Amino acid sequence: MDVAVEPATGSAVDSRLESVVVYAQGAICTRRARVAVPDGHTGELRVRVGGIPLAAYAESLRGSVVDSGGDVRVADVRPHLETQVVTAGDLPRLRRVLDESRERARRLAGRRVRLRTEIDATAALRAVPAKPRREDPYPRPASVEPVLALADFVDTRLTSLHESYRAVDAECRQADHDVTVAKHRLDEASGALRTTETQTTGAAVLTLDIAESAAREVLLDVEYQVPGARWVPQYQLRLDPAMTGGSLVMRAAVAQRTGEDWSGVRLGLSTADLDRRTDLPELRSLRIGRRQAVPPASGWREPPSGLDELFTGYDTRRQARALREEEYAVAVAAPGGMGGYGAAEEADVDQVWYRSASPMPTMALPAMTPPPAPSAPMPVPRAPGGAPPPRARRRGMPAAEARSFAGAPAAAAPMFDAMPEPSAPVPAGPPVPDADLLDYAGLTLAGPDDPARGRLAPGARANLVADEYRRRAEAVSGLVLPAHAARVRESAGSYDYRFDVAAPADVESDGTWHTVPVCTVEVALEPEFVCVPSVDEAVFGTVHVTNASAHALLAGPADVSVGGEFLMTVPLPTLAPGERQRVGVGVVESVQVARRSHMRESTAGLRGGTTLLEHTVEVDVANHLGREIVLEVLERVPVSDDKDVRIDERAAEPAWAPDTELRDGRLVRGARVWRLRIPAAATRTLVGGYTLRIPTGKAVVGGNRRA
Repeated sequence: MDVAVEPATGSAVDSRLESVVVYAQGAICTRRARVAVPDGHTGELRVRVGGIPLAAYAESLRGSVVDSGGDVRVADVRPHLETQVVTAGDLPRLRRVLDESRERARRLAGRRVRLRTEIDATAALRAVPAKPRREDPYPRPASVEPVLALADFVDTRLTSLHESYRAVDAECRQADHDVTVAKHRLDEASGALRTTETQTTGAAVLTLDIAESAAREVLLDVEYQVPGARWVPQYQLRLDPAMTGGSLVMRAAVAQRTGEDWSGVRLGLSTADLDRRTDLPELRSLRIGRRQAVPPASGWREPPSGLDELFTGYDTRRQARALREEEYAVAVAAPGGMGGYGAAEEADVDQVWYRSASPMPTMALPAMTPPPAPSAPMPVPRAPGGAPPPRARRRGMPAAEARSFAGAPAAAAPMFDAMPEPSAPVPAGPPVPDADLLDYAGLTLAGPDDPARGRLAPGARANLVADEYRRRAEAVSGLVLPAHAARVRESAGSYDYRFDVAAPADVESDGTWHTVPVCTVEVALEPEFVCVPSVDEAVFGTVHVTNASAHALLAGPADVSVGGEFLMTVPLPTLAPGERQRVGVGVVESVQVARRSHMRESTAGLRGGTTLLEHTVEVDVANHLGREIVLEVLERVPVSDDKDVRIDERAAEPAWAPDTELRDGRLVRGARVWRLRIPAAATRTLVGGYTLRIPTGKAVVGGNRRA
């Protein structure tokens, strides 16, 4: 988090994460703290609320009083960094396992190196013959037994060392594997674990304004925004064995790597975006004719006149402080130690110096030995204020005075180097701001010591630590979505809604998906069976799901179970309030369909110039279930764009109707559907047909006898 330096951090208070609202990208966290107000205390009270992750945005910090029993308000909220020391015993178990594995691997590696050195030294052992004497005409004879004994010793020793080396090498490989596994487990664990002995955490320093009638205990909420959190919806469609009733349970897959674990929090899931434009887009005019000047950017104006006058008191106090420092420096550098000041004047100077807010520490002045008096008095030039010029630069002296000390005339050196420069004349015409000034999110209010004081200026101070933590948190946006899942903003469309989880939820900061039950959705279920016998004679069970709730349901995967037995996972589309969609539940073996087709070819017309292809389709349906079902049987009548080909549809028994329902998002031309109710343990025969009239000289591609 971006941190401003705050000298007084206040007393620390205990807090806990109370609630989290996860948006399409990012989250808003609320931490609750209970503050005990000292007896008789009124006015300002500073408290420090810890536990703020470093990835949090400092500009999003908000403080509010939940319950105080009196007049208490939050006057200021500022971020703060604090360092915590963690003992070795308080480190997480995964970190201790990693340290132990690394220590064992280090010891084994050292032992392997020592064995390797000993093997090399043993293998280098050689028998050295005795040196001949000068008077010996021949080399001195040597016995063979010591040489053989040495060779036997080297061979035995090397065999033992190599066996030990192979055993240690195998242990080293296993130890390295254990280190890799431990490191992987630690990386996959929650990001909120304290894995180092010293860890930097964020905190919020709140300034409370307490009245006399306030209670002695105040309940505070600290709200902040964090990146690295997202969610997608999931569902469970639970049907009874007859598929005539059931329920739809909404779940959510939540992933976060914000740097803190969400344990027992009130979780909210929103379809909105945390960061998006809220200004009204500007519709520019289209002009035809002579080119005109580009109009200035709207929404910008120059700062009001007299802005520098707001800092008059600040400048006056700073000038008076600098003047006292200059007089004191002159008095110290003058002959006699205080330059002719009397005892009372000396006490006044010291008192003025110590009261001033100067970087010089408050300490006794050292005794100074006056320089020898000159033989003749020298004329001393006077500064405009009447004080003699300084002769030596003292620590903490302004740079302008140092220049005058270096030999420049006192009148030429400015008295106060921090005085604002005279502003340049403002050009005529409307103001034209720079591009960086139009980036309102990146503007900060400059302080009194800044040249642009009192104005908004670009270029906030960068915080590399916070940027690194935010970069790690944003890795959650690259997670692979679960099967059939869709991004929240893509499935929500133009509406925003918030789902509140019924029970407290736990989500670790490990950057993986966690399933959280949200609520039970009020829906209406209507079972129906569908069959397309011309393609597949299997009968598929479907359920018409009608959204009876007051809000839309987002698209996502739905786990379908019938009678407590899981069947499959199907994609559930986005359902507006009152909208109805079909959800498939798989093949139903208890309903059977058989299809037969007949075709008769004949001629008609004058001199037999037209070929008639009469097609008849018969479908036998058998319901072996113990209840009545609703069945849809789909057929298709050919469609022709050739003016010489005519298709006559015959009456069906029972009557069929054109299928106007979208199938896989499109309308099938020429589709016909039988919708009928079949009683339990009953059979039906469906008959339909059509006739193709084509010229005698033409034929159907693939043969006229295709059915």
